[in-house]
Amino acid sequence: MDTLKGFQKTWLRGRAHDMKPVVFIGQKGLSPSVIQAVDDALNTHELVKVKFLEFKDKKQKQSIAEKIEAQTFSEMVGMIGHMAIFFRTHPDPEKRKIQVPRR
Repeated sequence: MDTLKGFQKTWLRGRAHDMKPVVFIGQKGLSPSVIQAVDDALNTHELVKVKFLEFKDKKQKQSIAEKIEAQTFSEMVGMIGHMAIFFRTHPDPEKRKIQVPRR
């Protein structure tokens, strides 16, 4: 996957605005089951919101988001408050739901 440009991230954040979070990260933090849940959600939806329930420190949330990016091969397109938005195109072109503008 190519790195997303700024206007593409902005466009994806706009698409995610009305979405509800599909994965919640609680007291136990980042576990293999959370990574699997994010990976499954990305396969299904391509664009997902992850909500941090227990982590209020911005550095902690950023660190967890970077680990999610690395382990799911996705890209974080934004973090707003206690929500992070991740995007990964579906590997099968026929199953892709989101066509990111190329300009």
